[in-house]
Amino acid sequence: MPDSRIFISHTGKDRAWAEWARWHLETAGYPTVLDSVDWPAGTNFIQAMDQALHRDNPMLVLLSTAYLDPDRYTTDEWTTRLAQRRKDPDAKLIPMRIDGVNLHGGLWSPIIVPDVFDLPPDTAATVLLDTVRQVLAPAPPGSLSAVPPAYPGSIPAAAGGGPRPPGSLPPVWNLARRNLGFTGRDGMLNRLHDALTAGDRVAVQALHGMGGVGKTQLALEYGHRFAGEYDLIWWIPAEQPDLIGEYFAALARKLQLVPAGTVTPAAVEALRDHLRRARRWLLVFDNAEDRDQLNLWLADGPGHTLITSRDPNWAGVARPMDVDVFSRPESIALLHTHLPQLERAEADRLADALGDLPLAVGQAADLLAETRIPVDTYLAELATHTADLMAEGRPSAGYPTRLAATISLTADRLCAADPAAGQLLYLCARLAPEPIPADLFTSRPDLLPEPLQTAVSRPVAFARTLALLGRYGLARLSDTGPILHRLTQAILRDTDPAHEARREIVEQLLAAARPDDGTDPRWWPRWSVLLPHILAADPATTIDPSLRWIANDAVWHLMARGDYRTALPLAEQLHHAWTRWHGPDDDSTLGIVHTLASIHYQLGHYQQAHDLDQESLNRERRNRGDDHPNTLSSANNLSADLSALGEHERARVLDEDTLARRRRVLGDDHPDTLRSANNVAFDLRTVGEHERARVLDEDTLARRRRVLGDDHPDTLSSAASLAAGLRAMGEYEQARDLDDDTLSRRRRILGDDHPSTLGSANNLASDLRRLREHEQARALAEDTLTRQRRVLGDDHPDTLDTANDLAGDLDALGLHAEASSVRLQFPET
Repeated sequence: MPDSRIFISHTGKDRAWAEWARWHLETAGYPTVLDSVDWPAGTNFIQAMDQALHRDNPMLVLLSTAYLDPDRYTTDEWTTRLAQRRKDPDAKLIPMRIDGVNLHGGLWSPIIVPDVFDLPPDTAATVLLDTVRQVLAPAPPGSLSAVPPAYPGSIPAAAGGGPRPPGSLPPVWNLARRNLGFTGRDGMLNRLHDALTAGDRVAVQALHGMGGVGKTQLALEYGHRFAGEYDLIWWIPAEQPDLIGEYFAALARKLQLVPAGTVTPAAVEALRDHLRRARRWLLVFDNAEDRDQLNLWLADGPGHTLITSRDPNWAGVARPMDVDVFSRPESIALLHTHLPQLERAEADRLADALGDLPLAVGQAADLLAETRIPVDTYLAELATHTADLMAEGRPSAGYPTRLAATISLTADRLCAADPAAGQLLYLCARLAPEPIPADLFTSRPDLLPEPLQTAVSRPVAFARTLALLGRYGLARLSDTGPILHRLTQAILRDTDPAHEARREIVEQLLAAARPDDGTDPRWWPRWSVLLPHILAADPATTIDPSLRWIANDAVWHLMARGDYRTALPLAEQLHHAWTRWHGPDDDSTLGIVHTLASIHYQLGHYQQAHDLDQESLNRERRNRGDDHPNTLSSANNLSADLSALGEHERARVLDEDTLARRRRVLGDDHPDTLRSANNVAFDLRTVGEHERARVLDEDTLARRRRVLGDDHPDTLSSAASLAAGLRAMGEYEQARDLDDDTLSRRRRILGDDHPSTLGSANNLASDLRRLREHEQARALAEDTLTRQRRVLGDDHPDTLDTANDLAGDLDALGLHAEASSVRLQFPET
């Protein structure tokens, strides 16, 4: 059935125009579709939009500069309707221009577009309805409210008692000039408007967020954008609550509620009485700090109150709305406003380095526009001298101070108000811009200075200390810990007079938080939390050996999880730095060599792994002797490299010597001894001694199950090794059962895409292949190959082995063309 409702196509910035048009159309009997009214929460936006753009649905297009921005979703709406009209002229399009957007020279040039802005309200409504009636048949009157929304044009208020045109200034008004560079935030402004106009008797909203996110600018833009809905808008600086009464008294005099010279208490009471009875008023309390003190000034009555604050705690006073940093498109849009020639990729890099903080983005745009320095130069300076750079140039439009001054002044106030909170702030500045676990501090209060040490020892006191970081807008508080913006951290680090002492404390806290050596999956979630903070502490340059060791374990954790591509550059960076600063024989240097070689081995770079492990073994033997555990670890790793390079006899000799030494030095059940046993079993299978290998595998598996548990990655490696031996001995069903169990456990513990899991899947496919279950083997090999290509890459030895096996399965099933295609795709198979 054709849909005769008029779909009102508009951009979020023009919400007031859309609601104005809807009221007049519905009152005149024309049903409409307006997303903000007709699509409740939970609506499938894509489906609703598809239905609204159906060719039988008339479309009213509210053309504006924002609407024709090519990056907005509205581009899809109007281009779809124009394309429909090329095929069918009856596809109904009703365009109207609502600001001075230039329509010449583009697709809109040949189309007649009436203007409805800068007209008297009655004239604008007449133009709207006359234009619609030229396209659609007259409609019977509708039944909306008798009070229309204000006209969004920019002409003076109409005389008499009719609705005042929004967009023009209310009769009583003291807002600052509109920030012409204001960009984005359309969705947040519309949500704010919805919240304030939801029908509550007293609507109070609190915009809260860290310094520099644009709370004040958002409130200012709201006042200008929706000015037509109010007869009174009054801005009240609320940082000093004692002065609020003076602003109330000034408003009372402006409204002629009291004569000049009336004492403040009497003027305030007169204003309160007026606001209880008046409608269509908006009070803005900017930069409020104390919830309880401000609550004394909130007015009763059917008007709206908007609060801006760094403090997120407004329970019982106002509904909070969190103002976060820009989205990336909003950052890029602001940069392009000042720097239209800036390439999108450069704008993206700049926004990323600035953490999308609105004040920082605006300040950078202003400085770049003034100086014309290259983006790369700016970014290099930002990385090394953040505080200096954020103190450069003029403040961003609409902000009273530069970012560096804003942060430094606020931090000084926090330190004066609560020294423990100040100490915590500067320690957090040395960590990552990620949630900081509170137990990093509470687990080792002895490492902290006073008075923070005392505060941390008392849970309630520490919770209040954390809350202060949020109250002062220097951190965001999450369920998992405080989060500081990266620029806030950089400025605090650059200006911290006690930076060396605080660095030492942070390094000690991180080292004390080490969960394990990075191999046990039970601790992997904890490592994921700690890793960004360990890296933020800059382990490449630390003189603290304990931080270097936890950094090495953190990289090993990445490798153990199968994230080789992330682990490799980190290990290479640390290896280069530690070799340079501490020498090749330093314990931490040798430790990262061990880790780096293991990563290369897992990536199939066997020669690189061999060279590193051989160098490590030589140094360990020279420095520690043949039987030291570190020497034996290097020997164990080197034997694996030799085996992978085809030097099986050398590998076997080295493995057997290492196993004998480890049994003597560490004992039969030590995890390192069991790793050597696992390697020797592999060597024995390689030279055809399957029975000896099986006996050793069974013994190693039993010991690992007892010592490490059934699900430990090393235990599962032994299970896979034993299954490989069973398969080699022709015991395919036993091998299949063991491989099937190992695969299930690895999927549960390590995940479907972990390289070890994929190795188990490949092993199970081998069992199925030998049991002539080629279709099942093929399905498993295809899935494994897809995952290995994504995780390991096309050239990894494991990927090539799986491709070769899959081609064999296809041949066995008579699918020779498909098998040839796989071999062509992977010629090394």
